Amino acid sequence: MWLLPLAPTGPRRNSPRHLPSCSPALLLLLGSCLGVCGVAAGSRRPNVVLLLTDDQDEVLGGMTPLKKTKALIGEMGMTFSSAYVPSALCCPSRASILTGKYPHNHHVVNNTLEGNCSSKSWQKIQEPNTFPAILRSMCGYQTFFAGKYLNEYGAPDAGGLEHVPLGWSYWYALEKNSKYYNYTLSINGKARKHGENYSVDYLTDVLANISLGFLDYKSNSEPFFMMISTPAPHSPWTAAPQYQKTFQNVFAPRNKNFNIHGTNKHWLIRQAKTPMTNSSIQFLDSAFRKRWQTLLSVDDLVEKLVKRLEFNGELNNTYIFYTSDNGYHTGQFSLPIDKRQLYEFDIKVPLLVRGPGIKPNQTSKMLVANIDLGPTILDIAGYNPNKTQMDGMSLLPILKGASNLTWRSDVLVEYQGEGRNVTDPTCPSLSPGVSQCFPDCVCEDAYNNTYACVRTLSAQWDLQYCEFDDQEVFVEVYNLTADPDQITNIAKSIDPELLGKMNYRLMMLQSCSGPTCRTPGVFDPGYRFDPRLMFNSHGRVRTRRFSKHPL
Repeated sequence: MWLLPLAPTGPRRNSPRHLPSCSPALLLLLGSCLGVCGVAAGSRRPNVVLLLTDDQDEVLGGMTPLKKTKALIGEMGMTFSSAYVPSALCCPSRASILTGKYPHNHHVVNNTLEGNCSSKSWQKIQEPNTFPAILRSMCGYQTFFAGKYLNEYGAPDAGGLEHVPLGWSYWYALEKNSKYYNYTLSINGKARKHGENYSVDYLTDVLANISLGFLDYKSNSEPFFMMISTPAPHSPWTAAPQYQKTFQNVFAPRNKNFNIHGTNKHWLIRQAKTPMTNSSIQFLDSAFRKRWQTLLSVDDLVEKLVKRLEFNGELNNTYIFYTSDNGYHTGQFSLPIDKRQLYEFDIKVPLLVRGPGIKPNQTSKMLVANIDLGPTILDIAGYNPNKTQMDGMSLLPILKGASNLTWRSDVLVEYQGEGRNVTDPTCPSLSPGVSQCFPDCVCEDAYNNTYACVRTLSAQWDLQYCEFDDQEVFVEVYNLTADPDQITNIAKSIDPELLGKMNYRLMMLQSCSGPTCRTPGVFDPGYRFDPRLMFNSHGRVRTRRFSKHPL
């Protein structure tokens, strides 16, 4: 097995990224060595591993190829059946994972530097307050990162590959967006180029080997946190050679919303051509198949990691989280392939967790979001997440099987469309502002594909309410109990009183921060609709809080 040596490139003992260690005994005697993370007498603080894939859906069978992952994590712990992202795009979603905040609070709105993706502003304001930075500075964890960080990481205008975010002890980050070959890694701030030789360059396998090397090299006197972020199943969907002929009889799911016109939906959905051309369907079927092929190497990575933890005697004291940064679609509402939309296939993701105190073979229907990962991992480490400004909630009570637990009934989903005020030369018939266009002039995004939604899940309701920031102020509402494929927009037929409450709840969530993001939802027993709160301190009516798109 090839292992990348960490010692020569690891941070120096006295560097800011490698703080001195302290033993549990010292923590007990002094109250804290590095901060305020609690530790019980005679106990070992748990380790944590976060496995993050890129563009892996849940709704369209994205977990199907990962048999070993489901057996080693899901069946040995808990699977969340209602896990969502607050934005269906890589960089804003990843920023939410790291900060525990909704996009309107971390201000990463798209995958560009102008959209605050790994920008100087992000580095100065948000990176010092991410949960890994807290784990390192306040809890004395060894922190390890390998893989894709943020889409613009490594950009010359934002510090290049020399920039190592605060709080990481070991840093193996991919330059910019997902690739499988011919990429560059930042090895603790130093560039290392890779070519196209499968045995030494295939990125998913490289990440596996680096991770195994860390487990063998790390200090045994400190707990550790690992974040492993794979390129799969993101485009260009390059599978390992041994998997390139698998799933030959697999096609994208022909569910009820496949290749149909998006009637009564936002104009961007309505502009898709229905039925799709045969070439478009062949393309998306091929993409679906290749995505599954790339995930087989992720499955191998998970197996290697779990076996190494077990061999090292650390598996029983390690929490392992498996999730994705956003979902994906392949032909739904005649949109060929992408993410970015408000529907379940784009905003719902896998979430599997195993670890100490988690009973095997459990499924939780609780409504959770990736803003909960940071608070959960801090809670595991013994740091009170309420001391942060995070918007999410700790999942630890759910994982430990707490009874009579009061939980949220709604989460916010928000997205700022991308597009520039120019006409696409290949599609002159389309108005300026569209982007992500295919050869047949079907576009997956536009500058006014800007929306915010309240995703509600309670004992009585499974509902989604969305508003667009466009000239129509378009509204989409779906009852997912009766219409799980979100075919029928019921905005014009739903009870007007309920519609008003959802509108108000959306405005409140769009301006929430920290604890106010966790107030009772419309269908919670503690909910109170107070019309006075529709007005701000100046007596003016609250308005939707959409960021302006940089054109």
